[in-house]
Amino acid sequence: MNTFWNTTMASNSSRPTSPHLQAYRLPLTGIISITHRMTGVMLSGGLLFFVYIISALAGGADSYAAMQDLLGFWLFRLVYWGFVYALFFHLCHGVRHLIWDTGKTFDRKTLDRYAMIELGCSLVLTLMTLIFV
Repeated sequence: MNTFWNTTMASNSSRPTSPHLQAYRLPLTGIISITHRMTGVMLSGGLLFFVYIISALAGGADSYAAMQDLLGFWLFRLVYWGFVYALFFHLCHGVRHLIWDTGKTFDRKTLDRYAMIELGCSLVLTLMTLIFV
């Protein structure tokens, strides 16, 4: 049994190893895809926050004032703007998928360009919301 183990290990040691995160760089489209999934999860969590806001509005003046105090804290403002960015990012990525449904823009250069446009549009939409709200 010891001989089998040594010969098996010797034959496997010359085989190439598969790429891993330290040796393999994800393409921009892969990062965007993972981020799209993460923003979907964040939006689902944000819906619970939205339900809290609606219930505070329905709860009367005291619960509304308590909600306003809570939302005035800097951490909740940061979470709010993260939610807004996630919403716009998810929207822009959905539009990108609608473009993909036409069966075009699948070459590498166009995919990367559209990914950058998607990131830029989601950032501009978030900043416009910050300015006008």
